[in-house]
Amino acid sequence: MFAEKLLPGDTIGIISPSHIANEKEYKKIIHTIEQLGFRVKLGKNIYKNTDGYLASDEERADDLNNMVLDDEVKMILFGGGWGASEILPLIDYENIRRHPKLFSSFSDGTSILNAVYAKTGLVTYYGPGANDFGELMHYDYMQFTNHFVSGNKIDGLCGNGEWRTICTGNCEGILIGGYTLNFALHMGSEYLDYNPEKKYLLFLEDYKDFSEATAVSVYLSQIEQYPFIQNVSGLIFGHYSDDVVEDLDNRLKRFGEKHQIPVIYTNDFGHYTRHSIMPIGVSANLNTDTQKLQFNY
Repeated sequence: MFAEKLLPGDTIGIISPSHIANEKEYKKIIHTIEQLGFRVKLGKNIYKNTDGYLASDEERADDLNNMVLDDEVKMILFGGGWGASEILPLIDYENIRRHPKLFSSFSDGTSILNAVYAKTGLVTYYGPGANDFGELMHYDYMQFTNHFVSGNKIDGLCGNGEWRTICTGNCEGILIGGYTLNFALHMGSEYLDYNPEKKYLLFLEDYKDFSEATAVSVYLSQIEQYPFIQNVSGLIFGHYSDDVVEDLDNRLKRFGEKHQIPVIYTNDFGHYTRHSIMPIGVSANLNTDTQKLQFNY
């Protein structure tokens, strides 16, 4: 299931399930989005710190659920941090199914994006969060418009010289993934469902300042210990560091060789880099020899 794309003048709803929004920073974010020709509506609890480090679970879930019910809102945008998984049981998935919207986020937003897809079948997007509009790069702007604005179309991603082939091969599968820690934590839960009769093209990303290569290895091991791994047809790993990290490359290579799947590394999505958008729930083809990822819309 796909949500309708944006038209000029449509409203983008911004919520903050993973951090307390900074009003000064968000004024700049709102201004940028408005300059692109869209309206902005904020969740009423976006600046609250009820629990000391976040608004309460109920307040953050209310912001999401209210955006879903708001007929003016066509897209729900939110950034990362910590705590998104806390509101998963409070999300009204049936209303999302009845009122599909565009969902875009990354990092801690992984939990919500995958839960919405698992519970409703709605395609969600691992891409820019609200904070990325504070200093909007041209690359991110083009990704945003091509994926989300009506009349535009994007077929996939091509290697731009910053892709590294770890294990060669071709594969096809339904795109699923996100931030490595969040994805690993939800293995086996109702919020990360999969069809055992289908293949999945896994995309993951992490960042050196958040997780050492040894920690990434632990998260990969967690994923490997669930039956889901039998359905993984390939792995795309996003930006981790500006420099090659041999320990990470070696771990990715072992992952690919163990499960006999192609593996590729790219700097085109992840933290502190360009934000190529990965549509969760869309079938895709990966060729690690030509370094191309093709979306099968």
